[in-house]
Amino acid sequence: MARCEVCGNDYGMTFEVHAQGAVHVFDCFSCAIHRMAPICEHCRCQIIGQGAEVNGKFYCGAHCARADGKVGIVDHV
Repeated sequence: MARCEVCGNDYGMTFEVHAQGAVHVFDCFSCAIHRMAPICEHCRCQIIGQGAEVNGKFYCGAHCARADGKVGIVDHV
């Protein structure tokens, strides 16, 4: 069994996330989101969907990017 790096649960069905050369071990998606999801520069929510990246900063959507002074950012639905 492996131990979740967020909650410490020693669980037989953990999973690994390989990102940017590192391997992370979690016991549930909630812990994975808690550790891995970027934070919106404007509203500070965790970005679980696509979001928007502008000049190396992450936003949950175009609205927050524009509210932070970024121009030319639009949501596509």
